[in-house]
Amino acid sequence: MGYLDQLYQKVVEKNYGEEEFHQAVKEIFESLEIALAYHPEFERTKLIERLVEPERVVMFRVPWVDDKGEIHVNRGFRIEFSSAIGPYKGGLRFHPTVKLGTLKFLAFEQIFKNSLTGIPMGGGKGGSDFDPKGKSDMEVMRFCQAFMQELWRHIGPYTDVPAGDIGVGGREIGFLYGMYKKLANEFTGTLTGKGINWGGSWVRKEATGYGLVYIVERYLEDVRKTSFKDKIVAISGAGNVAIYATEKVHQLGGKVIAMSDSRGCIIDKDGIDLDLVKEIKEVKRGSLREYVEKRPSAEYSENRQDVWKVKCDVALPCATQNEVFIEDAKELVKNGCLVVGEGANMPTTLEATKYFIENGVGFLPGKAANAGGVAVSGLEMAQNAYFTQWTFDEVDKKLQGIMHNIYNSISETAKKYGVEGNYVHGANIAGFMKVANAMMDQGIV
Repeated sequence: MGYLDQLYQKVVEKNYGEEEFHQAVKEIFESLEIALAYHPEFERTKLIERLVEPERVVMFRVPWVDDKGEIHVNRGFRIEFSSAIGPYKGGLRFHPTVKLGTLKFLAFEQIFKNSLTGIPMGGGKGGSDFDPKGKSDMEVMRFCQAFMQELWRHIGPYTDVPAGDIGVGGREIGFLYGMYKKLANEFTGTLTGKGINWGGSWVRKEATGYGLVYIVERYLEDVRKTSFKDKIVAISGAGNVAIYATEKVHQLGGKVIAMSDSRGCIIDKDGIDLDLVKEIKEVKRGSLREYVEKRPSAEYSENRQDVWKVKCDVALPCATQNEVFIEDAKELVKNGCLVVGEGANMPTTLEATKYFIENGVGFLPGKAANAGGVAVSGLEMAQNAYFTQWTFDEVDKKLQGIMHNIYNSISETAKKYGVEGNYVHGANIAGFMKVANAMMDQGIV
């Protein structure tokens, strides 16, 4: 058994039951097997053993009171995984499924995603098993304030800069920042995703979706010698990432014909009516089932996996982790899909990922493809540091440049290490090398 195989077994034993974290580590290790042949010093200095252990894990209780006066107790987390290249950076997730293993997986992925942006940010993640759905604004405010009463002592503009994630949007960031500002007695860029009138950045809402399309755009130009014009696109999800990926695809001349939510999917061969989707999901917070009531020519299926059965040139999984299975991959390959770009965190199973790569489909992994959100968060941090604000077009242009540079980096790295066209290995190695070299420079800490 080789060095990394032995180390992986130790990771599994020490982090029992944390399957998502195991999956993320396994994927990285498969790429590092290639890089280690060039860098024996990493094994000698136990660098990877240090990298897979979070620098700090904070877990705390969050008691809060609902509108009826009943007391609830939730659990809060912050995983400060790596600060080798900058302050910890990553979102806060409020969802009933939040647990330690999920956040460790997300924080571990965040290390390499942040590294790829070229902005000096470390990796972190946090959140709570609190569910904001169905709660009043006052209940959400009281929870956020209680959550921040513990978290504030662990964060700061040069220490740890949280952002939003699932269940944490502009409302929650506002409540969290208001309490942070009160407790810390300072107005700094300690959270990103802030309101545009009080330190936020333009394009933050659109960033992950736009960034996803920009990196796929660069792939199409480089490898397929084409563009998004007239391309048929299938997208899973109907949240922020999916909606703004759809918007940017339409702006670039493509046509999105399928979207999904947790209850099913819609297929509209005439092209998705994005204004209608926004009305259903952003205004009414309803189900995509309502789409066919206004667009009777569209089809609705209660099986959300049917989104991958349509014939498309580009597939963008933007919903959640492990949503594209081997059966879905086979359907997409059979139907002539050119490229898959991960808008969500690890939405494609390892088996499906390998199938795409083996069958010549361009596969852009999440740590590269969905880095647009954290890239604009980094740009927000820069604007806060300079007490300035760039225009929408300025931020959008910088985002496009960052995503194109990420593609160039992972493509060139894959070629350098003898796995040309394998963007999973390219992203993992490129992200890892920057962090590893920083760790080597800084000694055993």
